[in-house]
Amino acid sequence: MKRRAILFFLLFLLQMGSVPTLAAEPTVAAQGAALIDGKTGRLLWGKNADVPLAMASTTKIMTAILVLEQASLTEVVTVSKNAAQQPKVHMSLQEGEQWQVGDLLSAMLLRSYNDAAVALAEQVSGNVAKFCAEMTKKAKEIGARDTVFGSPNGLDSHLTAEQHHSTAYDMALIGAYALENETFREIIAQREIYVSDLTGKHSCSVTNADRFLQEYSGALGIKTGYTNRAGHCFVGAAERDGVRLVSAVLGSGWGDAGKQKKWTDTKALMDYGFAVFHPYEAVQAGESFGEIRITDSPTAQMETILAEGYTALFSDAEIEKLHLTADLPKELAAPVHRGERLGQAVLWLGEERLAAVDLLAAEDAEPFTLAQRLLRLAEGWLSWRDWKD
Repeated sequence: MKRRAILFFLLFLLQMGSVPTLAAEPTVAAQGAALIDGKTGRLLWGKNADVPLAMASTTKIMTAILVLEQASLTEVVTVSKNAAQQPKVHMSLQEGEQWQVGDLLSAMLLRSYNDAAVALAEQVSGNVAKFCAEMTKKAKEIGARDTVFGSPNGLDSHLTAEQHHSTAYDMALIGAYALENETFREIIAQREIYVSDLTGKHSCSVTNADRFLQEYSGALGIKTGYTNRAGHCFVGAAERDGVRLVSAVLGSGWGDAGKQKKWTDTKALMDYGFAVFHPYEAVQAGESFGEIRITDSPTAQMETILAEGYTALFSDAEIEKLHLTADLPKELAAPVHRGERLGQAVLWLGEERLAAVDLLAAEDAEPFTLAQRLLRLAEGWLSWRDWKD
């Protein structure tokens, strides 16, 4: 009877919302999906996260990164014949028109204009091929594992899968990197802008195609994409109470159903992330880690401290698996100075290596002075004589 009463009580509490439940893992239609910690880049959840796939116009995130890092927003772009001939979606740029970089960049990110992407690529690197090579190089520098760019706008019908592909994890990581740029964040947060060429004859109103930005609490945006090969794709980000999550869904589907699914896929990932993961200070700067033996010094043992902290997103279950190991010599000879690097501590999540933190000397350890050495010799001699007697 007691067990039955307890069971009914727990069921009652569950219905009232007083007993927390574990969030179910997200169900997504995408061929590849990734949810990462927007600050550290750690993969929190994935589905085929490292499988190479087409990424359509999410490509333009990397285009924007190179433009922001290598060009001024006020630079003047003269539209080439190649840029003007790009297929839809385009803003009908005409050969010879002159636009400011910032206006083309905003139009490209908000509405995914293909002609704007090519015009920007040619402005930065001189030609599309060189720009794409720089895109691929930059992706590797950011930490992408398997990403190759053959197009600055994501159009892929003229390219093989080997020439233009990425992964859900890589695209999320690239999105997280882009968010570190304040100008990028400001651009993607705009709902509508008005742009024109330098003459004012060609102007247009550009609305943001990112529904996620309006439909999800804490949404930061980022970029939609679609081609016949890639299907509907989206790299998205949201932030609540200092927790920043970045997701990528590649190939959420085709047609109207797929167009809708990329939004529900993204929301499912974000809901799961905010429900399960929270910031946790796994390593605290200045925290004592242990002692090391010091030779030839009055200081026989030296305390080591962690040089910096490490805070990231973890689930409660993951926190139980965190542990530190140390790479320290067994002993050091004096002198050792306060703040001197003595070794390294490594933070692990189970068998996954998360971070390395320097271990520093907590104090000074000076070598014996001549007087101290003579005194030690005298003490040793007296001890030997007493033992002998």
